[in-house]
Formats: sequence, structure tokens, C-alpha cells
Amino acid sequence: MSKKLYRSNQNYMLAGVLGGIAEYFRLDPTIVRLVYAVFWIFTAGIAPTAIYIAAAMIIPKSDVYNR
Repeated sequence: MSKKLYRSNQNYMLAGVLGGIAEYFRLDPTIVRLVYAVFWIFTAGIAPTAIYIAAAMIIPKSDVYNR
């Protein structure tokens, strides 16, 4: 069975992209969000914002509530 990346239904703040990445790699969502925040600060926010918006439009929303 293959793993698939979904936006999270449980670990979300905006669209669930970072929560979904954390669930996919079995990481703490807070760590993923902190890494994203540091990346956002050091790149002036343009690229990470564009990547997040694109990911929110491309990655499907999970229909499973308890993984």
C-alpha cells in the first residue's frame, strides 16, 4: 500500500498543508511549522507563500478524520 500526501483535517491552521506534511513524514506539526516560519523569514516570505498557496490548491484534502 502506498502512502499519499493529503492536507490534514486535524492538524491545520490555514489549509492543512503543513499538518499534512507532518502526518506524511510522521513528525510533530509544530516542528514543521517552525521550519516553515524560519524559511519564510530568511526568504522574505515571497517563495514560501507562493509554495504554500500552490500546495493548498494541488494537494487534496483528506477525507479521513482519524489516521
